[in-house]
Amino acid sequence: MIAPEFPKDLIWLNTDRRYTLRELRGRFVLLDFWTYCCINCMHVIPELKMLEERYPELVVIGVHSAKFENEMRLENIERAIMRYGIEHPVVVDNDQILWRTYGIRAWPSFVLIAPDGEILGRTSGEGIFSILVPILDQLIPEYEKRGSLNRDVTVPRKAQKKVSGTLSFPGKVVSDGDNIFISDSNNNRILIVSPDGSYVDVIGSGEEGYRDGEFGVAQLFRPQGIAVVGDVAYIADTENHMIRAADLRRRTLVRVAGTGRSGYPSFGGRGDEASLSSPWDIVFSGEHLYIAMAGFHQIWRMDLDGMVEPFAGSGAEGIVDGPLEMARLAQPSGLTTDGKRIYFVDSESSSLRVIDGEVRTLIGRDLFYFGDIDGDFGRARLQHPMGLFYRNGSIYVADTYNHKIKKADLSSRTIHTLAGTGRPGFADGPGGLAAFYEPSGLTFLGDSIFIADTNNHAVRIYDSRSGEVSTMRIDVKK
Repeated sequence: MIAPEFPKDLIWLNTDRRYTLRELRGRFVLLDFWTYCCINCMHVIPELKMLEERYPELVVIGVHSAKFENEMRLENIERAIMRYGIEHPVVVDNDQILWRTYGIRAWPSFVLIAPDGEILGRTSGEGIFSILVPILDQLIPEYEKRGSLNRDVTVPRKAQKKVSGTLSFPGKVVSDGDNIFISDSNNNRILIVSPDGSYVDVIGSGEEGYRDGEFGVAQLFRPQGIAVVGDVAYIADTENHMIRAADLRRRTLVRVAGTGRSGYPSFGGRGDEASLSSPWDIVFSGEHLYIAMAGFHQIWRMDLDGMVEPFAGSGAEGIVDGPLEMARLAQPSGLTTDGKRIYFVDSESSSLRVIDGEVRTLIGRDLFYFGDIDGDFGRARLQHPMGLFYRNGSIYVADTYNHKIKKADLSSRTIHTLAGTGRPGFADGPGGLAAFYEPSGLTFLGDSIFIADTNNHAVRIYDSRSGEVSTMRIDVKK
């Protein structure tokens, strides 16, 4: 079967021009159907880069078929392309025309097209590199013998520029009671500043990668969650698939869990031997660190001796309450605790949930039930929330794709908006007029909420007494 052509009216991003499949004849073409909220889609981005580098005969075209309403905005897709360093062209398929034409049913999915335009096969899920290498190793010589390959057909890859300014896509913020710790994710470091933004310390050299050692030479890879326990800051080193421990006195960083590769759900074990998958947030409670293991759709826990194990979630994606080992989670991305219970936001089900002997859902219904509705928990809707914080009987939520900060009262079982207009933007002032752009984390220090305003590359401050939002001025100079 010859691959159906791209519709002419689709918008192309990350390229200077549009392409047709006909003019790409002579190359193998891999269509990558993705959406930028999807953790599995994030996992295959490095695999796609490896394939492009290994096979100049291969052209990768991303087909962005959005799940959430927020993901249909062109500027948001462009930010995601920049955030994840995507270098190949991306076709915007908001109406899922290509999705339906090619019979796609899940993210990520792939269609391999031969140099003569014939569809060679489809697959979905992670592991695309190991699937395609033996196939391409066999097929490239065959098509070369046929005279079908044309190496003069090229699609330039577009290197992504770094964000100018102090922060780049900050993910989470926490406080140790004195200072603010910021996961400066795309700068591959943790900034420690005082409440007024003055420099205290930096964990990590800023170079992407993995390296233990002194803060100035150590390397992280897009870190997210942080939990400060005494003189140690534990870090969810997300794209290294590790938990790292930063000794704040000795100023050294070491690996305490994870092998460095995304694995499959397991029974855990010694931390340095257990495979983790995109740990996105961590919180300390009792004797354990609890880990939002976004890539496994589970909550894990680790004792401070380094033993790590699954705690809640079967590993199957969904929203099912009940006993810890049978419950279904969907990309948990934020954790908090009241000292007795663990609260978390399940981003893919747009839900607020709690672990109290078993898993219970407070807000949310299913994987495609989302929106922006305040009020009773039973009718309230969120859109891909990624951060939360417990304080005095309430949960404060970074409702990420609604660009809002909300307060959920656990006694009245109601939720309402504190700040944000519901549209992406950057504006200080009264909460109802202030604008955020995909805020992903928040914490309290005193009466102020410090907010990681991810796509604005900023930390914002909400004064709970005045209701005013301001922007933190950060000085990282020593």
